[in-house]
Amino acid sequence: MTKAALVEEVSRTAELTKKHSEVIVETVFQSIIMALRRGEKIELRGFGSFRLRQRESRKGRNPKTGDRVDVPPKKVPYFKPGKELKELINRKPSPESESSLSKPIVPVDSGGTRSLTPT
Repeated sequence: MTKAALVEEVSRTAELTKKHSEVIVETVFQSIIMALRRGEKIELRGFGSFRLRQRESRKGRNPKTGDRVDVPPKKVPYFKPGKELKELINRKPSPESESSLSKPIVPVDSGGTRSLTPT
């Protein structure tokens, strides 16, 4: 799924304009990036968590010349799927489970907050 497809899905499911959906998707991505840059762990219960891993420096090779090069240490983002996500992915599909995953997101209170889980 591309970012554009995700924006389209948010727009369709939440009944928002594509522009509003794009702002939401971009805000979520930027929030994750900024939290990781601050060294924070992002935990989305039932979905998974994002965190950083430190890669040590190592010796590598230049693929064009074959020369050995020093690869500096760096931080890399890592996603660890949650238990519920793993179960949903590995569950045998049934007509009920497929339809429940594609139900629209509905308001849960009068304050305009929307549920993040299908109902």
